[in-house]
Amino acid sequence: MTHTAHLNKPAAGIALVLAAMISMSINDALVKSLSGNYPLHQVIFTRALIGLALCLVFVRFEGGWAILKTRQPGLHFLRGLLIVIANSCFFAAIAVVPLGEATAIFFAAPLLITLFSVPVLGERIGPVRLGAVLIGFAGVMIMQRPWADAGNLGVSRIVLLLPLVAASAYALQQVMTRRLGLVSKASAMAVYIQAVFVVVSIAVGAIAGDGKFAAGLENPSLLFLLRPWVWPEAPDIWRFLALGGNIAVASYCISAAYRMADAGTLAPFEYTGLMMAVFWGWVIWGEAPGPEVAFGIVLIVAGGLAVFFRERHLAARLTPQPDT
Repeated sequence: MTHTAHLNKPAAGIALVLAAMISMSINDALVKSLSGNYPLHQVIFTRALIGLALCLVFVRFEGGWAILKTRQPGLHFLRGLLIVIANSCFFAAIAVVPLGEATAIFFAAPLLITLFSVPVLGERIGPVRLGAVLIGFAGVMIMQRPWADAGNLGVSRIVLLLPLVAASAYALQQVMTRRLGLVSKASAMAVYIQAVFVVVSIAVGAIAGDGKFAAGLENPSLLFLLRPWVWPEAPDIWRFLALGGNIAVASYCISAAYRMADAGTLAPFEYTGLMMAVFWGWVIWGEAPGPEVAFGIVLIVAGGLAVFFRERHLAARLTPQPDT
């Protein structure tokens, strides 16, 4: 029996992933709505501070303060730093790029999770799953529109690449979650992540919080990263509070999910977040995906579903059948 057998609860893991995707899609829409008036480090600091308080409540009910002790603080910090990088790159992108398009590119992450599971977790990928991953990445390339010049893209190519950088950091963080989840509770891992967010945002705020690096900038993504801290207006306070609540729920659910089931099983269900992002972008900002984005989404989802069904087929073949 392997050490992970007692954690193999795919149905519970899938339900938690779906709950996390709902929370994350709302979180992304809230961040985009705040990106025109507040700096990213202020948004992240406020969100993480509220989320940290709520995650500590989860800790209290999941085993008490003792579960916060860890023998792998360095790996937990690295995991938190990876999700900080993923969030920062993605949020900088959605200040300019339509929410559905940025999220579609970011959803190369489940494909990357499948690839990263090979060196990190020792999982194997056959030709069918590898082909599915390549189909998904073809969709990413189409959405990058390499044939278009910069003037027709509407954003710089660097900004358009940010969701892909975010996806890479996120995928590696999720694979690490599976390994660290063998010895750490979900609530404890959520606390570690929010603590890293708080530390990093304080550091960035101390360096750039007065807005001195934003002087003369016109790029919306750079302004979102570097504009000065300001006290939120009354209506926006509720958005900040909602951000904190959403990220606490999402952090707990996603950490718990990847403790309970294999990465390859859960990853395809994260695509529900892509559909929700397209929905919020259309409802709130009137952002309808263009033909390239729509075709890219189809390829990414097709690749992810092919990986998922291949995983299920292999699991059914490898599971011992009861004697009759």
